[in-house]
Parts: sequence; structure tokens; C-alpha cells
Amino acid sequence: MAHILVFGTSTTYGAWDIEDGWVQRLRKFLDEKIITSNYAHSHLVYNLGVSGDKTDEVLKRFEQETKARIDNNEETIFLFQTGINDTIFNQKISNPERSPRQFEANLTQLILLAKKYSKKIIVIGSMPVDTRVDPIPWSPGRSYKDKYVAEFNKIMKKVSNKNKVHFIEIYQEFIKKDYTKLLADGVHMTSEGHKQFFEIVKNYLIENKIL
Repeated sequence: MAHILVFGTSTTYGAWDIEDGWVQRLRKFLDEKIITSNYAHSHLVYNLGVSGDKTDEVLKRFEQETKARIDNNEETIFLFQTGINDTIFNQKISNPERSPRQFEANLTQLILLAKKYSKKIIVIGSMPVDTRVDPIPWSPGRSYKDKYVAEFNKIMKKVSNKNKVHFIEIYQEFIKKDYTKLLADGVHMTSEGHKQFFEIVKNYLIENKIL
């Protein structure tokens, strides 16, 4: 049995998708495989997405969330889809709420902690955002800006490569599309966006023999 722990934000838990987002689609896909194999294989998927979380907040809850869900005699797989909220531009400081250096340090620490429990660690890049969240309608004085999302996405890739863990490129995959139609409000995905996100993740996990 493999325990798959997916840490992240509101996009991880599936905000604005009546089918519960890309993580639930991953769980459904694996559940169907388990049933059709007559239970020869087994994966437990845990959705650990929390709305608004930044990397430092994921760090604070990582050990407790992990220890409650793993079995030392069974395989653990970590997926990290975090970073989008670190990029939020705050007008009071005229900068993202987490600096690129802070973000890089936090993500590096997350990976090092995960390595205590698993050799299968996957960092997942962020979706692009559009101008509907510049400024954020529900959070005055703050904005998601795509230039910072792109910058932090490059940091994710760099940190993943440096620490020899997997990186799933999302930003570049979606920027090639008419991605604004896949965003419900400028940052959270529509149901179709979650579906396409899931397909990218699923295909990567299969092609790289992680599942």
C-alpha cells in the first residue's frame, strides 16, 4: 500500500469544482485501478490542501499531518502544490508577501523534511493567473500578479532540480492554452481546469513509474 499525501492550498482541495478538484480525480482514478485489479494494488490519497496557505504555513503543519497518516512499513509519496499564495503582492510593502529568497528556503526545507519519510517527492508548479485578481476582489490591497507566479514557478523548478526531486511543469503547459477560460475567478480553476490539471499530474506519475 502507498500513502499519497498532497499538501497545498485551496486549489489542492478543489475550490469551485463540484467534482472536488484534481486531487479527488486522482483518488477516483486510483480507486478504480484498485477495484479492477481485484485489490492487488492499493493507494490511499490524502488531500491536505488548506485555503490561503503559504509555504511557511505548510511547513508548520507538515510533521503533524504526515505522522498521522503514514505507516513506516508502507510506501509514502508526497505531492506539494504550494507557492501560489507566496506570490501575493501586498500594496503596503510593494512586494510579494514572501520574498523569492524566503520562498526558496521554505520549499527547500519542505523537501528536506519529506526526505525523512520518502524518496518519492513531487513538486507541482502553479497555474498562471489573470487580471481578475489584480487586485484580489475579496482581499483589498493585495493582488495575484502573473509575473510573480512565473518567477516563483522557476524557483520551484530550480529547487526541485537542486534537491533531485520530481517537478511537474504546470505553468508552461497552461500558458500555451487559452487558460483564462480554465480559471473560474482569475486564480481558482474551473472544473475543466481541474480535469486538465489532473491529466498532467496523472500522466507524469505514470510515465515516471511513481504509481
